[in-house]
Amino acid sequence: VKSNIGHTQAAAGVAGVIKMVMALRHGLLPATLHVDEPSGHVDWSAGAVRLLTEPVVWPRGERPRRAGISSFGISGTNAHLVLVESPEDTGDATAEAAPETGPSAAVVPWVVSGRTGQALREQARRLEAFLAGGTDVSATEVGRSLATTRSVFEHRAVVVGHDRAELLAGLGALAAGETSPDVVSGVAGSSGAGPVLVFPGQGSQWAGMGARLLDESAVFAARIAECEQALSPYVDWSLTEVLRGDGSELSRVEVVQPALWAVMVSLAAMWAEYGITPSAVVGPSQGEIA
Repeated sequence: VKSNIGHTQAAAGVAGVIKMVMALRHGLLPATLHVDEPSGHVDWSAGAVRLLTEPVVWPRGERPRRAGISSFGISGTNAHLVLVESPEDTGDATAEAAPETGPSAAVVPWVVSGRTGQALREQARRLEAFLAGGTDVSATEVGRSLATTRSVFEHRAVVVGHDRAELLAGLGALAAGETSPDVVSGVAGSSGAGPVLVFPGQGSQWAGMGARLLDESAVFAARIAECEQALSPYVDWSLTEVLRGDGSELSRVEVVQPALWAVMVSLAAMWAEYGITPSAVVGPSQGEIA
């Protein structure tokens, strides 16, 4: 997946599932992009595994098609999923619809919003009155309509339930301004927009990164010193010397990853000194850790 869409952090696993489901649907295994030949660090002759350097047709056969999807992360994520194709659609139109009640019924969300808190409660009251009037629209159809055909305003709430009775009870609680375990509400953007810090992963380094800031920013230099002290029991190199060096040490994975982490942490401290408070922090690999 990384060759298709790059780093996706926590979404990498589900992206791999989506990619394989699409491969099953279209009967085609997509090629791994941006590679001319397989890595020489792997003994490809030792087994049946091979790198797909071009698309491969994957039609249905006598046996169900299966695929293994792995997700490994630097933070310790280690997951594997075996995906098996579904049986062919028999076109049986007489199959009964899944019930909306009972222990097997799925939880359905009803999304409601308004420009003010009062408008939100009024919307919930009107919706409750309409649905209690005897309409036979299913809870699922109501949820789909609310989520896809209504304008979304700042004051928002989600009512969840397994069936119509639970959902109507949640709407009643929302309309009355009462708390309910089946209602989640809030105000979008109430904290105001702000900057977002995006910390990169390995590959963003360069010779001399942070060297000038060591001389010009006391806050940056102090935080680098703290990071160096924290790293010193575990490494045989000096963080400050690496940052002031010619960049040759940055070719070592065990050096560049801690160095990047330290630079990002120190940059954040420097920006905080200037009054910059991020509303969110994102990043892959070392960026996620920082």
